Amino acid sequence: MLTQESIEKLAAVWYRKLDVHAPQVELLPLIIDEGLEMVFPEATVYGWAGFEGWFQRVIRIFFDEVHTVKTVESTITGDTATVKVVVQWEASVWNAPEAYSKRISCDAFQTWEVKSDGNGGALITKYVVDGIEYHEGSATL
Repeated sequence: MLTQESIEKLAAVWYRKLDVHAPQVELLPLIIDEGLEMVFPEATVYGWAGFEGWFQRVIRIFFDEVHTVKTVESTITGDTATVKVVVQWEASVWNAPEAYSKRISCDAFQTWEVKSDGNGGALITKYVVDGIEYHEGSATL
């Protein structure tokens, strides 16, 4: 059975692994393969193969990332939940041949669908970035 605690733990682990650009193999156990849908501002991807393409691209673009989870609000129905996540994202990006990198700082508003992993944890089945609000002085995507 899903709990708010297991969903908050999933969010914390997910963002920590994104921050350190953990090996992709460490992120796959947090998401389902068959039926996974991930909607980002720049692309919609499906399954582990789609996630791999997105992940390998973004870890080569962004660095010095910091994700700070602001809110995780879950509506749990048995073994599934709809989750509203607000995360503050900071990252540096360098676009060749610019002389300097730029810093992005924003709040990302997301909707996740999760399900129980059967062992007291949670897995992401759908991940949608609903919107981004840039902080004052931030670079943009």
